[in-house]
Amino acid sequence: MPKYVVAIDLGTTKVVSLVGEKTENENYKIVAYSEAPSDGIRRGQVEHISKVVNAVIPTLTQIKAEAGITNLENIYVGIAGQHITCIENRVEKIRDQYDSMITKEEIAELEVNAGRMHLSPDTEILHVIPQYYSIDNRNGITDPIGRLGNKLTGHYYVVIGNMANRIHTNTCMRELNLSMNKLILEPIASARATLSDDEKEMGVAMIDIGGGTTDLIVYKDNTIIHTAVIPFGGNSISEDIKNICSVMFNQAEQIKIQFGLTANTEGSVRVEGINGRPSRDIPLDIITKIITSRLNEIIDMVMYEIINKTQCGKLGAGLVITGGVSKMSGLRDFLLQRLKDLAGKEPAIQKRMNIEVVIGNPNNIVDSDVSVIHPKYSTAVGLIMCGFDHLDSFTPKQTPPPPLQPPPPPPLPPKRLPEWVQKLSKAFVMFMNPQQEEKND
Repeated sequence: MPKYVVAIDLGTTKVVSLVGEKTENENYKIVAYSEAPSDGIRRGQVEHISKVVNAVIPTLTQIKAEAGITNLENIYVGIAGQHITCIENRVEKIRDQYDSMITKEEIAELEVNAGRMHLSPDTEILHVIPQYYSIDNRNGITDPIGRLGNKLTGHYYVVIGNMANRIHTNTCMRELNLSMNKLILEPIASARATLSDDEKEMGVAMIDIGGGTTDLIVYKDNTIIHTAVIPFGGNSISEDIKNICSVMFNQAEQIKIQFGLTANTEGSVRVEGINGRPSRDIPLDIITKIITSRLNEIIDMVMYEIINKTQCGKLGAGLVITGGVSKMSGLRDFLLQRLKDLAGKEPAIQKRMNIEVVIGNPNNIVDSDVSVIHPKYSTAVGLIMCGFDHLDSFTPKQTPPPPLQPPPPPPLPPKRLPEWVQKLSKAFVMFMNPQQEEKND
């Protein structure tokens, strides 16, 4: 098993780099981490490569120093954005020998075939995720290896992304002189860090409220049954405050963080004027209305995805929220009440999920700085865990490219021969070719 894994989370508001180790008892230790303001990323997608590279460089320098590492290997990077789509695919195989046990190689072959799909030229497959298997007339099998059967069918959840975003991310890594092992869908990483196996089995919806987007992933019977990207996040709330209250974005961000969904809506918050203008007081009830309006929109879109685009039983573990915005004051209670209100109007909601809301922190972290056990690091910590899962699945390890070498020096001019050597050489040529001498005469 490799000693460490490196995670790079390219978020809309921040970039996070981590170095993590896996302990003997299947826990994880974060040995180094660094965070810096993001630049060049919009709604989870890399748009300006140079800005992204400049934002990541200081985080890499810091984690190298803290972990005592010179060259970074086993690198896993998150990918997200509205370009992500998911479809279900089914692959069948008629086996030659009914009485032979199904092998690991056969399952691997099915998964490869599940990824052979006709896609538009600008898209590509990011993940092929097994959901369950069918053997003859038996459905819902999760462990087919070692069983007998004639017809083997694999049911898969295929994650498809925009090729341009992957190319942009690869280019960033190349400019950083890094070679990444794999791109990981960010909601999968966040779920890996925050959800327990019991929650995934009972059924749970996890939303990661980031800066640019809100990622949704739904599990039932330990299987991913749906993912979606909501095009609003924490920055949308700050932009609303900025535009409605006529303040600077950094002032709006501070108001959102400091006051959030405060229970006390009486009073006001004072905002300093710019360029000598007088300060202004903004009523707290206005701030609360702005925040709740946008959050209502986000949670309504989440519930639409769950009710209309999933076909499963009841989600017994309810809703888990993670991401930086999940720590906003009063958010959990607000979302819980919103779900109750929606369930009162739409009976299908109560049939499809328990009305519970839990804040998801990274789990199974030991001997680490407590600062990383925070919802805003769920994706980065999950990338560490997914990285070890990937390396443990017999995937060849990739090594970073060699450092760039300076160009070779220009060739030296030919050295002039001594005069006696030149005369001797000329005499030898004339002796061997006397016609040349006559021609010269």
